[in-house]
Amino acid sequence: AAVTPSAASCAACSGASPGGCECSASGSDSFTEGQAKSRLESNGYTAIGELKKDDNGVWKGTATHGGQPVTVSVDYRGNITRN
Repeated sequence: AAVTPSAASCAACSGASPGGCECSASGSDSFTEGQAKSRLESNGYTAIGELKKDDNGVWKGTATHGGQPVTVSVDYRGNITRN
């Protein structure tokens, strides 16, 4: 499972990096499904399954990263959380 950083480091996070700044924030101005999928693709995720937006505006679904199946979340800021 991904390690969630502190709130302070999460606020400075612009997305997942190879080192893994991974956090999700709720918000009503979420990406569209297509934008969330593009965000995942640009961060090295493949085989992205259907994404569903939860009540907090966070897109959740499955994908492959580094050859491993993972569960992912993309928040309204574009932050990616990998579980």
